[in-house]
Amino acid sequence: MQELKLIMKMTLKERKDVLLSILFGFLAGVTAVALFASSGYLISKAALTPPIYTLMIIVAMVKMLGISSALSRYGERYFSHRGTFSMLRNLRVYVYEKIEPLSTTILQKYRSGDILARIVGDVESLQHFFLRVFYPPIVLMTVFIATITFTMVFSIPIAMVILIGMIIVVIIVPGLFYLYQRRIASNVRSYRGQLSSEVTEYLYGFTDLKIYGQAESKKDNILDKVNLYEQANQQANNQQAFRESLLTFVSFIVSVAVLGLAGYFVSIGNLEGILLAMLFMISLTVFEDTSNMALFPAYLEETKQSANRLEEVWNVNEETSERKKPFELESNLAPIITLENVTKRYPSTPRPVAQNISLHFEAGSKIAIVGASGSGKSTVLQLILGMIQPTDGLIRWNKDSIAYLEEETLWKHANVSLQSNHFFYGTIRENLHLANSEATDDELREALDNVNLHQIRLDDLLQEQGSNLSGGEKQRLALARLFIRSAAIWALDEPTSSLDAVTEKHIWDKIDQYSEKSTVIVVTHRLTRLQKMDEIIVMDHGKVVEKGTYHNLMQHNGYFKRMKDLENEKLNL
Repeated sequence: MQELKLIMKMTLKERKDVLLSILFGFLAGVTAVALFASSGYLISKAALTPPIYTLMIIVAMVKMLGISSALSRYGERYFSHRGTFSMLRNLRVYVYEKIEPLSTTILQKYRSGDILARIVGDVESLQHFFLRVFYPPIVLMTVFIATITFTMVFSIPIAMVILIGMIIVVIIVPGLFYLYQRRIASNVRSYRGQLSSEVTEYLYGFTDLKIYGQAESKKDNILDKVNLYEQANQQANNQQAFRESLLTFVSFIVSVAVLGLAGYFVSIGNLEGILLAMLFMISLTVFEDTSNMALFPAYLEETKQSANRLEEVWNVNEETSERKKPFELESNLAPIITLENVTKRYPSTPRPVAQNISLHFEAGSKIAIVGASGSGKSTVLQLILGMIQPTDGLIRWNKDSIAYLEEETLWKHANVSLQSNHFFYGTIRENLHLANSEATDDELREALDNVNLHQIRLDDLLQEQGSNLSGGEKQRLALARLFIRSAAIWALDEPTSSLDAVTEKHIWDKIDQYSEKSTVIVVTHRLTRLQKMDEIIVMDHGKVVEKGTYHNLMQHNGYFKRMKDLENEKLNL
């Protein structure tokens, strides 16, 4: 039960509501049994036509027990749900705090739809732990014990029959079905994650699927996942219905046995006839709440699976996640960046995307990383920023290994523009404020002018993912964010790849102006404007094949020189 350690901890944080739920649940169960027992006794007593005043105490007791049962049931529902929602709130905060620092690592391992299914669906599933797993067996056992103790006063054999029924209903049947439920619950979880991933991918890639005529094929694939999920769900529901029916049948058999045994004892004079209806009503009522035990196996396994799936997410980088510390710069000076024999390998790729990379960037240096498509340029930039972790080797900012630094504190010192930049649904102003929430409208307007977006207004509405902007406009809007915050490092990945030459030159002049004292690392396949760089890193197939100044590399007549000559030939065609 190690999987339940977290949810148990969250539940016990609300121990006041837990204890009150158990108390009121016990009172509700006991008063319900007492109510029906009193009713049975009252019916039998009234059948003997005694004077009406002799029934008044029993009538008053029935009324009192009815009111008490209703109030106790209300108290049970109130405190159990309040405790559950409080636990769920704490759990959501805990999950977010665990996965937020590891978001970049998590996104490399899991598909976005699967992550969504885990942090929404699995967290939601954990609310059933308290309501369906933790306290119902406790309440049921205490009510049974109290009822059996009361029944023993009148007939020990009848009490033993109820005890045997309790063991079957509370322990044996749920235990057997729990063993079978484990396989079904696992299938439901797996299919739900697959379905969520497929639907997310379909929605994000719908345009491309339509263009290439694959939308129907993808849709059929999703429908297959839906069918598998529904079949697994239906199988689980059928099992639940069967469990409820079986428990109801066992309860009925126990009640019949109690009635038959009590009737026999009355016939031989070992039991007063007036108690027959009371004992029968007790056996009927005490088993009413056993329907909760029909749900117990399914919800126990669901809780364990959900807790496991959540822990898998935040354990992707367990060895360092608990030991990370914030990174601080003195006077916002650019850090010295060092890569020592860094290798990055993905499980799905046959060769490393970056191999034995050793680099050293002085504070305030201007660096270009160039190479053909797929040479590992962007990977090196992401490694430097801590967006992905190296398989081997060490990356330092000043003297600190970034493996033990909080990524967010690294990024607050960096202006980053990647090949793919996200835009949120909202105004241009709101999207620019992501970079600096305190920037004034004048500063935002100046940033837009710096990237030649004069026609765009701050109140213009931006669609989700910037779908109402062209590729060049999205790239310029992403760059505009950089001009409203100061940063010690500028990390730019193909920042002007979608721009015309005139706009590109204008923006580069602005970047040079704003980043004069900062470290600038530019990833590009274009070999223009490299004369200003302090060092050029040339990559091929994940390795650094050359490095040096523009002048030295052109004189060396190596890989960079051949790339430059080839680019010049294309320009002269």
